[in-house]
Amino acid sequence: MMRFLFSLMFYMLCAQSLSAATLPDTIHADYDVYKSGMKVGKIVESYSRIRDRYTLTSTTTPVGLLAVFRPEKIFIRSSGLINQQGLRPLQFSHQRERDGNKESRAEFNWDEKQLTLIQHQQRTTVDLAEGTQDRLSAMYQFMFLNFKKTQEVNFAMTNGSKLDDYHYAVTRNQKLSTPAGEFTTLYLDSQAKAGESRTEIWLANERNNLPCKMIVTDAKGEQLTQILSKIELRP
Repeated sequence: MMRFLFSLMFYMLCAQSLSAATLPDTIHADYDVYKSGMKVGKIVESYSRIRDRYTLTSTTTPVGLLAVFRPEKIFIRSSGLINQQGLRPLQFSHQRERDGNKESRAEFNWDEKQLTLIQHQQRTTVDLAEGTQDRLSAMYQFMFLNFKKTQEVNFAMTNGSKLDDYHYAVTRNQKLSTPAGEFTTLYLDSQAKAGESRTEIWLANERNNLPCKMIVTDAKGEQLTQILSKIELRP
């Protein structure tokens, strides 16, 4: 029931979404990844839209010491439909270059309202509520939303192995400087309780509310920071 309510709220927010015709058809974004202040990776993402279909890809490449000890790339892909509410995933996959055992996939059946999670050749089917996203599409779904009066965002999201509910409080007009430029941002905070992992996301107002920074802090206090280094948008 809680997941249904979260997804319904996200769906209602999407109902106030911006017209897809006013949004870019192609996006290329690069991010630098830091752990404990040390650069450990680079993420290259691309989004493309052809009529009512979208494709998203993300490739993470380790750099520095991480490239020496764990020299494998991570590939994430999401594809699906675009409607009045924004992105509607159909297929999602998460792969590691050297470890097929950690591959996970998700298949979205919107007609039957079922989500199939696939990992280690095992298939698990769970209920699929409106507004559900995968971990890649969720970051690009923000550009379809109208945040004018929004105080919080709630939605369900899958990484291919599980489905979780996410809640973020929204703060406006935060200034943020990145290698890609200075932006006025929307700040999303998961407001984690003690002992929980916390996620903070900054969305660049001038770039269709695309993420320009993200910090994930685990229960032990260790942080992983992703920050925008380059972005290109084309009509």
